[in-house]
Amino acid sequence: MDIVPIKTIIKQIFTVVISCTLVACATSEDRYESAGDPVTTRGHDCISQSTIRDYQVLDDRNLIVTAGAKRRYHVQLSRKAFGLRSNWKIGFRSPTGRICAGMGDVVVDDSFGDKETIRISSIKEVAADELNALLVQFGKKVPEVERAAAKEEVNGAVVEELD
Repeated sequence: MDIVPIKTIIKQIFTVVISCTLVACATSEDRYESAGDPVTTRGHDCISQSTIRDYQVLDDRNLIVTAGAKRRYHVQLSRKAFGLRSNWKIGFRSPTGRICAGMGDVVVDDSFGDKETIRISSIKEVAADELNALLVQFGKKVPEVERAAAKEEVNGAVVEELD
């Protein structure tokens, strides 16, 4: 039985610690490409592939994906997917079963045998009000018009008109 010297073990531990630190730093950026977006974004949520139930195309780079019963995600692609709006079939692909930004792809099938694979650049879970803001932003929903407050009668001094 060979005995591993302590020095070798310490070097291996040090290498693992440095590697983990570098990976953590590389994935911790909090960037979102569309400045001025009404949705405050983190851009690094993940979706379990088996929970994806539905999707809505916003434009050639943006989707709303429904996962599970009530979770909705804004998915932004790294580039335009021409024909995304007109295709009936898209798929999600990931080696781990979790669709994450930078590690997952959208596969667009045009039903003629051509499949286009596009990397996902951002995924963010959205709340109901954020979803409405996105739908309005991409022209999928008409903005709700705020009703003007009814004029309230003010009780006060009696005004007398002079001739």
